[in-house]
Amino acid sequence: MRKRLIDLAPTTVQARSESWLDLDAAATVEVTSEDKDFPIEASLSAGQTHGWRATGPGSQTIRLLFDERQKLKRISLVFEEKESARTQEFVLRWSSEKAGPLRELVRQQWNFSPPTTTREVEEYSVELSDVAVVELTIVPDISGGSARASLKSLRLA
Repeated sequence: MRKRLIDLAPTTVQARSESWLDLDAAATVEVTSEDKDFPIEASLSAGQTHGWRATGPGSQTIRLLFDERQKLKRISLVFEEKESARTQEFVLRWSSEKAGPLRELVRQQWNFSPPTTTREVEEYSVELSDVAVVELTIVPDISGGSARASLKSLRLA
């Protein structure tokens, strides 16, 4: 029998051959709230390390409005929670029209249980054309607790 020890330490998501979309140049972002020390840019820009956080508890929305319609092949989301145990839900939607109806891509729940389960990494392969809007809604605690929504990173390719 062959055996190997594996490292269970969290790893950084590695980009595939596609390059990430420069969201600073390609989109306007709308957000329901942001902690002044954790602005939305910190989760959307390459090289940022601390991410975004809402100012208070409750459902939060992050909406990307593209200057020109985009073709998307990959979506990467990273969430971290190192302080409190909670069940989070997020919904990712998109539209080909800025004022048009949004289509749901994914609805996901995740249980954070610090100190062991503190990081959620989601990678989605998609085939979306003419994308004008991507919207992420986060319910930080489905039981209605005092947790604040946060997002370590959102990348699109």
